[in-house]
Amino acid sequence: MRHKHSRVVRRSVALPEQLVQEALSWASKEPAGNLNRLVAESLADFIARKKARAFDDAMAAMAADPEIRKECAAIGAEFAPADLDGLGRD
Repeated sequence: MRHKHSRVVRRSVALPEQLVQEALSWASKEPAGNLNRLVAESLADFIARKKARAFDDAMAAMAADPEIRKECAAIGAEFAPADLDGLGRD
């Protein structure tokens, strides 16, 4: 999880006890015994989900863009004659 040469930044956070207990109850055995590791893994998961969502949103915006759709259609039309190259026609 930690990068070989990464620095550790210490922060003090106040978390609701119920939130901590529930997180620990859902955690696998290893991070459940180490709250720092559980928090680090949770933050890494949070970041990964946010990045994936941002990528999905960007792709959806591109798919909805009329200029991009027009360009993709033109590219598709150019390559259409080669669609079956190398495949039998029977």
